[in-house]
Amino acid sequence: MRTIPAPVQNLIDAFARLPGIGPKTASRLTFFLLKAPAETSLDLAQALEAMQTETSHCSECFNITLAGEEKCDICASSTRDPEVICVVEEPLDVLAIERTGAFQGKYHVLQGVLSPIEGIGPDQIKVFPLLERLKSGQVREVIIATNPSMEGDATALYLQQRISQMGIKVTRLARGLPVGGDIEYADQSTLQRALSYRQEME
Repeated sequence: MRTIPAPVQNLIDAFARLPGIGPKTASRLTFFLLKAPAETSLDLAQALEAMQTETSHCSECFNITLAGEEKCDICASSTRDPEVICVVEEPLDVLAIERTGAFQGKYHVLQGVLSPIEGIGPDQIKVFPLLERLKSGQVREVIIATNPSMEGDATALYLQQRISQMGIKVTRLARGLPVGGDIEYADQSTLQRALSYRQEME
């Protein structure tokens, strides 16, 4: 016997597929929207549609940018140092580091990490585009800012081995970040210390 109409259940199921949202939170969000003015749901639907149709990825660093723009604002900026590239896992990590104001170089967003268990190798993330960027000879330092997790460490080691062969200095964020934590949730002072005391990988 069905107790919840299908459209309501479908929205609950859709919310529940989002990271960090369980069945209870998904139900609360859905029933909030049911009680809210119709404009609230319409605004949400329009924002989701616009996000899909009006955004793209930078052709150079793979950060999020507006659709139709080849490069993001950071890559297009003439004031950023092109000789230092900070490699991160996701676009959220770029936002976190930018909030510190401590980094004035450019970025490369891997769009994930290496994870052999899940079948994710260098081909599935943006490793090879990074290596191609480095062949220009313009970059003097690569800061590896992957999360301090098993997958993040494995990705950092793989990149260090590949990049060091090019004669480029490779550093890693200092362990001011908690092991198992995500960069996107770190506070600004922790990220500032991690950037300031980064260490060369050997």
